[in-house]
Amino acid sequence: MVRKLAASGISNGQVLQVMGSVERHRFVDTALANQAYEDTSLPIGLGQTISKPNVVARMLELLLEGRDRPLGRVLEVGTGCGYQAAVLSRLCAEVYTIERLKGLHEKARELLRPFRIANVHLLLGDGILGFASGAPYDGIVAAAGGESIPPAWTDQLAVGGRLVAPAHMGTRGQSLVVVERTPKGLAHTVLEAVQFVPLKSGIA
Repeated sequence: MVRKLAASGISNGQVLQVMGSVERHRFVDTALANQAYEDTSLPIGLGQTISKPNVVARMLELLLEGRDRPLGRVLEVGTGCGYQAAVLSRLCAEVYTIERLKGLHEKARELLRPFRIANVHLLLGDGILGFASGAPYDGIVAAAGGESIPPAWTDQLAVGGRLVAPAHMGTRGQSLVVVERTPKGLAHTVLEAVQFVPLKSGIA
């Protein structure tokens, strides 16, 4: 899988290392384990999916791009099965990961337990609101896309911090968006087209 990621253009050595160190098959159903290291999204229940390895690696590479110091706190919106949180835990000091679907929140807790990861905080809540108690964040990454970037996310971003999320940008459909908080304000960059599950509010 790591060789495929490198061949596809992922060049950050730290990202490639952690992608190779977290066993993706432990986060999917046993019947799908033989597909765990293919570059494909897989169902994890409740209409949700685990993102393609290439997409996870791309978002993490963007999160780290241009940083001259390690990541501190990071907020992940959309815990899903917990795979990306496990990867993030090896790239930053603390991960706050929020999931609106109680069934997935509990599934992630169960799947992450054997890893004994001390720096991941699992939260059940409305990801559109972010998690103000843990702010400000050096990084925010979202696994679902809405019509725009929620204001709460940019409000909770530290100066020098970077947000990577899918969002609908006009007629282009869903694109990957990077938002950086600089001393002068917010800078937006719209990148390639992507396809994520829709961002929804509330707890279910």
